Order: sequence, then C-alpha cells, then structure tokens
Amino acid sequence: MKRLTLLAATALLIGSLALDVVPVSAAAMIPKPIADAVADPARPAADRARDVHRKPAACLAFAGVRPGMSVAELFPGSGYFTRLFSRVVGPKGHVYEFVPPPKEGKPIAVSSIADDPHYYHNITVSIWPVGRLPVREPVDLVWTSQNYHDLHNIPGLNVADFDRAIYGALKPGGIFLVLDHVAPAGSGFSDTNTLHRIDPEAAKKEILSAGFQFVGESTVLHNRRDSHEKAVFDPSIRGRTDQFIYAFRKPG
Repeated sequence: MKRLTLLAATALLIGSLALDVVPVSAAAMIPKPIADAVADPARPAADRARDVHRKPAACLAFAGVRPGMSVAELFPGSGYFTRLFSRVVGPKGHVYEFVPPPKEGKPIAVSSIADDPHYYHNITVSIWPVGRLPVREPVDLVWTSQNYHDLHNIPGLNVADFDRAIYGALKPGGIFLVLDHVAPAGSGFSDTNTLHRIDPEAAKKEILSAGFQFVGESTVLHNRRDSHEKAVFDPSIRGRTDQFIYAFRKPG
C-alpha cells in the first residue's frame, strides 16, 4: 500500500501538468526500469510519437509495475504497453496478453512481440474467451487501457461478474488498473457504444461491487479541453481525450 501511495503521488504530480512538459523533479521520480523501457530504441517510431499524449512512464509508475512482476493485459491491441511491460518486468517476470478472437485472416499483433528475443520470451498470448480470465496462477496486476468501456458492448456479458473474475485472477494485494475515456458525469454506461466513453463514477461503483478497494487515481491523462461530447475517434480529439486512471486493490 505504501508503494502504491508513493507512486500515486508521483503520477498526480506529473498529472497536474497533463499535456504539458513534465518537470525535471517529476521525471526524476520515475523508476529506472520504467524510464529505460520507455527510452528503449527498439520501440516502434509510431509508439514513441504517441508518448507525448499517452505518458506511459507516469502510467506505469502509478500502477507500480516493477521487475519480476506478473501482469495480465486485456485487449493489448498493437502492443503499445506490451513492449513496455515486458522490458520492465524483465526475464524474471511475465506478461499475459489476452486478445479476443481475431477476424478471419487477421494476425494477432502481439504474437510477433512474444516471438522477439528482445522481449525475453516472457510474453504469453492467449485467445481470450471474454467473460473469464484463465491465468495459470494469480498475477500481481491486471491492466486494461481505453477498453473497459468495451466490456459493456459485448452481448450477454455481465461486466460485474467479469470484474469478479478479475478479482479471482489477482494475488491478495494485487492491483486492477483501469484507464479509460471519460464520459459526461452521470451518463453511466450510455455512451460505451456510441462515444466509446464511460462515466468514471459508474465504472468505479461497478468494480467496487466485486470486492475491490479503491486505492487511488492519477490525473496524468486529464484534459480539461475535452468536452466529453465527441466520440473518441473524432479527429478533433482523437489521441487527446480526457482519461481517468483508477487503481483498485484486492484486499489481503
């Protein structure tokens, strides 16, 4: 808990200047394994270009990602965070990537990362039967970025039940990290399939119902210039939406 509190304070310091230059004093608080992973020259140029808005170092520091950790990532997409997780947790850690069934003929992007020796062969990719989380053993961290809202768009999925499955997949004291696009206050889940946003308070209430403790938030991705009224893919706001980052802890 002390570790998370310190990291939360770091991220909040950085977050107070969201979308601006990070001050040296805040940057110096980023743990070296995270700073090294972000600076890795093997990262794709497209990923590095997105760092200015996604602020990966502050996000990973807030989550407490460290060497030797086991991480389960949901909906990894092209692997923006996959590469970072792998380099931070190192050869003694492991990264479990859960991907939904791909469209016919479309490759799974993170599979090529898993096969790359630069990433220690510490990545396991699983086609994911969304609704449960089949980890081989409990993990330290479950992470989902910009995709929690999508769980509400899966026909027949009870998201509260799925949150309980995540709870079961974590070690006691493990963290569930949720990063997503902010919807208007009080909108609940009404914008998950239209604007691809979610009301942070509705998400928090739903996750807490699974037995988690809320242990902190980061404002590092806050953008007060986002009105919350446009779809996240709208060119005027894409990549720069107002986003919340919540950390929930499994007691024990």
